[in-house]
Amino acid sequence: MKYHNIAKASFLDRPNRFIAHVELDGKVETVHVKNTGRCKELLYPGVPVILERSANENRKTAYDLVTVYKEGIGWINMDSQAPNRVAGEFLAGIEDIVYIKPEYKYGQSRIDFYFDRKTEKGETVPCLMEVKGVTLERDHIAYFPDAPTERGVRHIRELQHALTEGYESYLLFVIQMEGVQQVYPNDETHPEFGAALREAEAAGVRVLRLCCQVSEDTVTGTHLLP
Repeated sequence: MKYHNIAKASFLDRPNRFIAHVELDGKVETVHVKNTGRCKELLYPGVPVILERSANENRKTAYDLVTVYKEGIGWINMDSQAPNRVAGEFLAGIEDIVYIKPEYKYGQSRIDFYFDRKTEKGETVPCLMEVKGVTLERDHIAYFPDAPTERGVRHIRELQHALTEGYESYLLFVIQMEGVQQVYPNDETHPEFGAALREAEAAGVRVLRLCCQVSEDTVTGTHLLP
């Protein structure tokens, strides 16, 4: 995926989870933050950020904050809408996948993707995939989540239940930075998520990582890792 009408700015502060103040062309600009997570390890005074100008001229904020620079890593995409778009683009390029439906209603949740996978025998297997974007990194290892996510736990349990109904179930971590390949559950922040993930994986839910190429204005899924 690619952003358009971007501008480079310097982060100042974040009064709440929805907006931030940045310095753009020598002026203070209030921008929308496209990630409601904490991101405290990314957003601190003076760090370079990338903004995308909104096409909606009537918006209160003219820009969205979508990318941030981290020393030792490079550009990190922190747009919470990007992982699904990147995953959708990547899935569309897989030959064995013959049908894709985003936002699929299953149980008490909307799972990010339903798709049909063709086997070598020509059989069609129904599949569910939930996507989680990862921006938290320590020593070139990524962790999820960066804040407690009861919704994430519910999705994992839905994926596990779907196995009993004949689905293949996948949890896809989209790593929104380069040079990082490992993703671990952030048990310190949300032990319940980690426990649910390990239980689901033991039951047969397939946990995958999508490595990405990230620049100031692009995010592209490059390859999958188990």
